Amino acid sequence: MSLVVYLSGEIHTDWREAIEKGARAQGLDVTFTSAVTDHAASDAAGDVLGAEGEPFWRDHKSAKVNAIRTRTLIEKCDVAVVRFGDKYKQWNAAFDAGCCAALGKPYVTLHDPALVHALKEVDGAAMAWATDTDQVVEILRYVTAA
Repeated sequence: MSLVVYLSGEIHTDWREAIEKGARAQGLDVTFTSAVTDHAASDAAGDVLGAEGEPFWRDHKSAKVNAIRTRTLIEKCDVAVVRFGDKYKQWNAAFDAGCCAALGKPYVTLHDPALVHALKEVDGAAMAWATDTDQVVEILRYVTAA
């Protein structure tokens, strides 16, 4: 079975690359998609619509342009992995998890046990909670097994 897996969440570590590398090493038939992970490029996504003097309006336009990509990729995925790091609040990741839940898209959360309480509702709707990327790769291996 082949899968399209949307990788959502924090952009400050190499978790995406670790999952992709693990899936390749196991020969999994998985295509990975993701939001724009370059912070400056994501912040500038709405600049094509014209310059803004107020940071709020620049962020507002960029969030909407980014949402076109995010919503489209979530709608097209078979499963999502939503990563929460402990350094920053990933409101966008929580929103993506909510979109997955609303669309009936299965998702796996990936985070440290220290975040269990803060993410109890997000984890409650997830199909699985993983604490490391190897666990995510094993879930993908199991799901794609013939």
